Amino acid sequence: MSMQNPTISERLDRLSINAFHKRLFTVVAIGMFFEGFDIYLAASVLGDTFKSGFSTLAQNGLFISATFVGMTLGALGSGFIGDKIGRKKIYQWNLLLFGGAAVASIFAPNMTWLIFLRFLMGVGIGAETVVGYSLITEFFPASVRGRWLGYIATAVSAGLPASALCAYLFLPTFGWKVMFVFGGLGALVAWLLRRELPESPRWLASVGRDAEADALLSKIEAYGSSSPTSALPEVPDDVPLDAGIFTRNAIAGSLALMAVNTLIYGFIVWLPTFMVSQGETIAKSSAFALIMSLGGLVGSFAGGWLADLVGRRATIISSGALVIVLAALFSTTTDPFYMPLIGFLLTLPIYVLVAVLFAIYVPELFNTKTRLRGVGICNASGRAVSIFVPLAIGPTFAAYGTSGVLIIMSIAIVAMITAVAFIGRGVSRNGPIASPATGRQTF
Repeated sequence: MSMQNPTISERLDRLSINAFHKRLFTVVAIGMFFEGFDIYLAASVLGDTFKSGFSTLAQNGLFISATFVGMTLGALGSGFIGDKIGRKKIYQWNLLLFGGAAVASIFAPNMTWLIFLRFLMGVGIGAETVVGYSLITEFFPASVRGRWLGYIATAVSAGLPASALCAYLFLPTFGWKVMFVFGGLGALVAWLLRRELPESPRWLASVGRDAEADALLSKIEAYGSSSPTSALPEVPDDVPLDAGIFTRNAIAGSLALMAVNTLIYGFIVWLPTFMVSQGETIAKSSAFALIMSLGGLVGSFAGGWLADLVGRRATIISSGALVIVLAALFSTTTDPFYMPLIGFLLTLPIYVLVAVLFAIYVPELFNTKTRLRGVGICNASGRAVSIFVPLAIGPTFAAYGTSGVLIIMSIAIVAMITAVAFIGRGVSRNGPIASPATGRQTF
């Protein structure tokens, strides 16, 4: 690739962050925030539907399962369809689906209909995760995309405290339907903002539509300067990816997301229960759950910056090792002061992993031509684990206590570290392009 005739990927990677990038980020972040909001609203909604007699405990379980089944299918389907028809179309359809289903949920006549609509929401949410992170990966320069993807992950994490706050303020007065009003209308507003969303120039070039890619990129370049001397990724995004490398990276990404979903749905979600079992009150455990959600924001934000500063693999491996150490401390601590403190500290590296694995590492395992299907396969694998892990945690905790649960976590982390260190081979970028002193672009 000559300096006189740079590729589409090279031109994108040499851009400084400009007004176009920031507007694109805002549109994606709004949709991803409401994705997080809609995922987390289940806790407040189900409590009220059960209390009001609208649902039974068995139906609440089906509601949760339908969410994850839909997310699994949405992640897988959007990956293959998005690589075929483009990012823009699939990104519009998925948001319309989960926003429309959320609004329709307000009018659900019974719990059976609400479960079906939740399945449709799950399909849209699963697709949102795959396409949202991939779009930022394909538009933003490689040298700074880690931190911007970290900001997107922070927006998703912000959905948890926002959902909890809305439930606290409005649910007692208006009932569970108000939660779908906020989630659905927010998603539809994001859909309206996305109508002018451009297609990915990298994808256009990957399918031979070079003239369109060049014209679009020329408009993006007009927003800000680029430098022909800016450091480029060690491996270009448009490098060919044979079936063997694709399979290897899909295995690595799947193992990584299976592990991080084990951490979320096998530990984070259960942490208040663990604390109650060790003598804490419901009030204290609920307060700690809120503090944890704030820890998720800090961890997600830090994950993006660390990924750019020290590299993807180094951040993942060191954070995973820290989780194992803190998990061991947590399992042996009964002191009422140190237990919540260590638990909070434990949430930080967990959410660093959530941000780096979901948002940065997995999308960069694949080239443009195969990115969405690769990310879709990995996300579907991770979501599938989310269906079954909670079923195993209850019996494990009953038989072996917190120590047994944390052993499962540690096994998952070892598998993740092994996959990242020895199996996955990044395509777009696998660490800092240059030293932080010389490789950082100017905003």
